[in-house]
Amino acid sequence: MQKGLEKRLVITLGITLGILLAELIGGLLSNSLALLSDAGHVFTDAFALGLSLIAARISRRPQDTLATYGYHRVGLLAASVNGLSLVGIAGFIFYESYERFINPPEIDLSLMLPVAIGGLLANLLMVWILGHGGHGHEDLNIKSAWLHVLGDTLSSFGVIVSGTIIYFTGWTIADPIAGLLIGIIIVSGGARVLRESLHILLDLVPAPFDVKTIASDIEAMKGVRSIHDVHLRSLSHRRVSFSAHVCVEDMMLSEAGMLREKIEHYLRHMGIGHVLIQLESRECDDRDLFCRSCAVPQAAHHHHDHGSDDHGAH
Repeated sequence: MQKGLEKRLVITLGITLGILLAELIGGLLSNSLALLSDAGHVFTDAFALGLSLIAARISRRPQDTLATYGYHRVGLLAASVNGLSLVGIAGFIFYESYERFINPPEIDLSLMLPVAIGGLLANLLMVWILGHGGHGHEDLNIKSAWLHVLGDTLSSFGVIVSGTIIYFTGWTIADPIAGLLIGIIIVSGGARVLRESLHILLDLVPAPFDVKTIASDIEAMKGVRSIHDVHLRSLSHRRVSFSAHVCVEDMMLSEAGMLREKIEHYLRHMGIGHVLIQLESRECDDRDLFCRSCAVPQAAHHHHDHGSDDHGAH
């Protein structure tokens, strides 16, 4: 599936570069800010698609001694850069729109409209290519590229609307208004991608999981006395990891193994793919769910627990 997504990225990138050239030439010749701003967005599309393609290929690399979790977060880094690029180009469009509100220029509609219509049709094709089957939305990197293209599709529609208004009314201020609306679309999409990627990069708990509910369900299982040092985060988009120390009653090793498997089955049924459970026989002094004492630097922790009988199991 990953190679199929990469092929779609290559096709989409080729179409995008063609649109960029056409809109840039058309915007300069027709003197249309809406068309130029749309071309600016197309440029960020090309940049985003190229970056996403590189990141997708790196992300496929297997785990190794340098990246024991794999290279999935390279895609998140690409998504963050894509989000920032959207916000940056929106700021430029806002500035240019302000300038054109003050001094509205003459616009060549006979050139502006055909280019914008061609751009809209091409963008609709790219939205379908990247979003076909919904598989692209399972990867935040691909999703960020898809949002770039979707935003550009809406932008092209805005250019056509503003051109039509100018054609029938002569109201040239519709051009910078369209530029402002395009900027709002771009910045909202960029902020959304940036927020989602940073949420993962900062190791925040992914939605819709609730740590307290999960801990309570595990503690309610027969043989479990308590749970602490709980960690829930995303390794990458929709790749959730859970780890915890689970204090269990005195039991045979085979029974402890079955209990661990029961906990893992429960977590994987919830959509948590990477699970690490450490079974312990003694209650932790710190009963807090997140166990501040477990966060003591390793050397100090070993010194403090010197001679302890506790052991865990994976």
